[in-house]
Amino acid sequence: MIALGADHGGVLIKDAIKKYLDSEKIAYKDFGTFDEESIDYAPIAAQVAHSIINGEAERGILCCGTGIGMSIAANKVKGIRASVCTNAFCAEMTRRHNNSNILCLGGRVIDEKQAVELAKIYIETEFEGGRHQRRIDEIAAIERGEL
Repeated sequence: MIALGADHGGVLIKDAIKKYLDSEKIAYKDFGTFDEESIDYAPIAAQVAHSIINGEAERGILCCGTGIGMSIAANKVKGIRASVCTNAFCAEMTRRHNNSNILCLGGRVIDEKQAVELAKIYIETEFEGGRHQRRIDEIAAIERGEL
């Protein structure tokens, strides 16, 4: 399952991604927001991140104006690797090499078509493992205060 979340700056691209997920019959849970009325992003980022850590969702997609605020907030949750992506190469590599578990997108940076394209790449790309797993393990060591 994919956990979705957005603030007012990302709700339109989140809605476009929902349409794509519906068309592909990919399960998701939408943590809001549901309109363009101003709302804080941190609580939504936390809900999506915790749903992944708790095993409710496999991965997440967070959308705000730039993707940056959501990524900063989500990355405060231990075990989350949230990445802001603005192009196809980054969306692929954040999964392939970084095993990112949250994709962050900016509704004021990319349009709805691009958002769907990046979400599709992110969802379809698998983690390569190998030498990249060692690097993910090092990130976990930083979280534990060992590095």
